[in-house]
This record gives sequence, structure tokens and C-alpha cells, in this order.
Amino acid sequence: MNGRGLDADGTISREGALDRVPQAFVPVVASARARIAETFGDRLHSAYLYGSVPRGTATPGVSDLDVQLALRGEPTDVDRADAAAIETALDRAFPQIDGAGILLTSARALLSDLERHDAGFFIACLCTPLLGADLADRLPRYRPTTLLARETNGDLGRVLPHWRARLAEAATDADKRALGRIVARRTVRTGFTLIMPRWGGWTSDLDESAELFGRYYPERAPQMRTAASMGRTPSGDRAALGMLIDDLGPWLATEYTAVHDEKGPRP
Repeated sequence: MNGRGLDADGTISREGALDRVPQAFVPVVASARARIAETFGDRLHSAYLYGSVPRGTATPGVSDLDVQLALRGEPTDVDRADAAAIETALDRAFPQIDGAGILLTSARALLSDLERHDAGFFIACLCTPLLGADLADRLPRYRPTTLLARETNGDLGRVLPHWRARLAEAATDADKRALGRIVARRTVRTGFTLIMPRWGGWTSDLDESAELFGRYYPERAPQMRTAASMGRTPSGDRAALGMLIDDLGPWLATEYTAVHDEKGPRP
């Protein structure tokens, strides 16, 4: 892998690995693997880690554990309840993590043509296999193109009204911190993929993403650095959240559409 996250052929390298998991998080990952296997059994096609833990950059007491499950069928209410129970159990058992999140998707959807440059890219490049047969073996190699930019983050404008509603309803600091984590990380990812084809590489590092974005849009760089900081250390600062949702967000959605067009519609 070169300094821009690419393999020798110019395709995006898979960014994580189990041998990069920091020692403090090894028992968390082992417990997650065992609980998922025991709970989901034959319902599970495969399981993956993503985020800072498999990238080796997780901070004890600050980072969360992010897991993607590929199910043999479409997710059901039972599947969602089982995943929530595992999330709660892991969060209670391990102070190293600030929460756990488990995404549920069918293997069929992850391999579909519709998701080829979104969820498929996510599995192939941003996820680390934990259990089962790796779906990446059935997916293409990806390059930092405008198609990838559009299909991964070209729908920011659609989520802004939802974020505004959540902020208006947030009653506690915990509510605002949880929203801040989501908004900040998504904003930085969108800012990075906006400039990704021009830069010609891939990174998931929040600070690097903000710095690279600032090279192309220096007038918005301070706001993106604020987003990166909030993504690393979630804050309930209502003013900062308002800035991201009502100022940087709308501008970013408009610029994204102008540069890459909007993400294709989903059912």
C-alpha cells in the first residue's frame, strides 16, 4: 500500500486487519466473535469489524466497537433484538469501548448491483473479516472515482432534515453527544470523498481527511477541522452541531451535487 491508501495497481487497499487490533481491544473482539457466533448461528453468513479497532488506531475508553453482520436472510426484528443485546453486553463488560454498534444487512443486499459502489465497497475495502466466508472475494476492486464518491456519500442533503429533527428533540448531553458523533463523522467522510478523485487516494483518518479537504476548500477548513475533532471526541456542543447541520452541511451537499451528482435512489 502506498501513502495514498492504494495498492500497486491503483486500487484502494483494504484498510484493516485483525493483527492490527490494539492489545487492549483483543478481548473485546474475542468476546464479540464468540457472542455473535453463538447467538446468530446459521443465520449468519459472515461478520466484519470496521473503524478504528481493526485499523489499530483505537483509544481505550474513547473508541467504540463497530461490527457489520452479513445475514443469510433479510434482517428481522428478532435479529435486531439479538444484535442490540450483544451491543449492550459488550458495552457493559468492557470499559475499553465507549459503546458497540452492530449493523445488520443481508449478504444478498451487500452483493447487489445497487450497492456495488456503496455497501459493497464498504465490505471490500473498509471491513475486516471476523467470521465466515469473506464477501470481498465476490466483489470488484475499487478506485477513487467520482462514481465511488457519488454512491458512497452523495445523499447528504437527504439526511440533514433528520439531523435537524434529532437535534431539536435532544434532551440530554448524551443525546447530543451521540448525534454529534454521527453528524461529525459523516460530515468529514463526505468532505473527504468530495475531493477524493482529485487527490487520488483513500483514507479513513478523520484528521487527514479534514486536512486534505482544506487544501481544496481553505475557506471551509476550520469548520471541517471542528467536525474531525467532534468525530474523535464526541461533544454535545449545540452551537457546533448547529454549525455542521445548518451551515457546513447544506453547503457541502450543494457542492457535492455540483461536483459528483446525487447518489442513486434506494427503495
